[in-house]
Amino acid sequence: MNTEKKPGALKQIAAGLAVLAGITGIYWFQTDGRKTVPSEAAALATVVPSSVTRELATGALAAFLVKTERKPVTNSAFQDGAGKALTLGDWKGRVMLVNLWATWCAPCRKEMPALAQLQKDLGSDQFEVVAISVDKKGVEASAAFLKETGAENLRLYVEPTLTILNDLQAIGLPATILIDRQGREIGRLLGPADWASPEGQTLVKAALAEKQ
Repeated sequence: MNTEKKPGALKQIAAGLAVLAGITGIYWFQTDGRKTVPSEAAALATVVPSSVTRELATGALAAFLVKTERKPVTNSAFQDGAGKALTLGDWKGRVMLVNLWATWCAPCRKEMPALAQLQKDLGSDQFEVVAISVDKKGVEASAAFLKETGAENLRLYVEPTLTILNDLQAIGLPATILIDRQGREIGRLLGPADWASPEGQTLVKAALAEKQ
């Protein structure tokens, strides 16, 4: 009686093993497939365009608006943490990413570490993240904010009169504007973004690659 059931039992076991092998094979196939297909972000990181185009506004920077016609930005005035008077024109000849923020701005707090990382990765004598606080609380509050958010490698710049918001036509915070070596606006993004992402770094590298 037991001998009659063995073939059926063996068939069930064999079928079960076949299903298991099939599932395992599918899993490994899918896993290998995922590993061998490069992501869009990885592709961006390996190829640096020679200029900023609308096609670069993708992924983490999808909301970045590239200007069809570049116009000179207003030579707005502000100060550094020590009270030294500065203007945006002081950066002419360099690429700059101007970020307007305030301590009470929750999205600014979320974005600041990425801006600090971008400065760490790409900051040089050719490029700087110029993060300008428009907070009326003063230098000390703004400096504390940079420390709290882990963004101490960003230089402290302040403009508490809010004039720069009107000058740059920033309708909210944070507002980030990419400016080329000639002092013209390449484009802007309203709201927070992961500027340290491959898309953000590619955008800046493309601006740096442009001929004057």
